[in-house]
Amino acid sequence: MNSPLKVVVLSASPNTPSTSVTLADYAVAALRRRYDDADVTRVDVYHLGPGLTSAVTRTDVDAATEKALEAVEDSDLLVVSVPTYRGSYPGMFKHFMDIVRQRPFDRKPVLLMATGGSPRHMLMIDHVLRPLFVFLHAYTAPTAVFATSADFDGGRVLDPAIPQRIDRALDDLASLLRPNGTDRHAADEAKEPVRTSDGGHPSGRSLA
Repeated sequence: MNSPLKVVVLSASPNTPSTSVTLADYAVAALRRRYDDADVTRVDVYHLGPGLTSAVTRTDVDAATEKALEAVEDSDLLVVSVPTYRGSYPGMFKHFMDIVRQRPFDRKPVLLMATGGSPRHMLMIDHVLRPLFVFLHAYTAPTAVFATSADFDGGRVLDPAIPQRIDRALDDLASLLRPNGTDRHAADEAKEPVRTSDGGHPSGRSLA
């Protein structure tokens, strides 16, 4: 019997409601459709407050921040969803990542997602966000997910291509999440007959 799939959603938005958090919600919903045993924990670095911002080193963080750091390090899958701020991710997010231990990230599956005001910010993922996790030796899904403000209507994603990209990214990571088997999504696709051309809100614990 497989142990629960420990999923951590790491976000960094000062806004409520937040498009990047909504985007992460869609990823969690897609995960729950695939994995009944997904155990989801949410960490928003902005909610950690002075326990994070006043820390210079790991030994300076408070108990809540240490718990959040350990959850991220111990995750089987890390879902990162951040807003684009001045061409990069928020400074609070970088400060959190500066304090994590590097070794737990070795080959860790990571799904990268971001939001921005316009499609011009799309390259932030590959130019800024992905290199951070490559440095940590994590395995980032080749398919990343980006959405603009125009893609949302409150808590709803309007563009059907975005959930499709989330599924494609999870397909990229499937063999790492269940190395001894297949997820339900992959199994269902395998059962589909071959045809010729002629013929809201998911639940989850919050640590911050």
